Amino acid sequence: VQLQASGGGLVQAGGSLRLSCAASGYILGDNIMAWYRQAPGKQRELVGRAAPNNSSTNYADSVKGRFTISRGNTKNTVYLQMNSLKPEDTGIYYCYLFRGRAYWGQGTQVTVSS
Repeated sequence: VQLQASGGGLVQAGGSLRLSCAASGYILGDNIMAWYRQAPGKQRELVGRAAPNNSSTNYADSVKGRFTISRGNTKNTVYLQMNSLKPEDTGIYYCYLFRGRAYWGQGTQVTVSS
């Protein structure tokens, strides 16, 4: 199973970005997917998590009201709409899928300039 993330980039504070992630390879069913991020010198942290069919979502307090995680119509796809970006949102964003074990994408860089 491979997770391919895309959509990162450089944006000014207050701007928006949309991250996408799709799983490929053999994996059963539609599974919990999430986005994590890791800022320089900090531990990886959960940004948002979504169950299949968007039946439930949850977010880190720091992004509530600004970020929206959603599942795609295709199984094992997930998006992260990021609005009102702040410099502290800078980091590498990782796509995550759980099916018996954790699977991680390669990460996509998000840089927010002040």
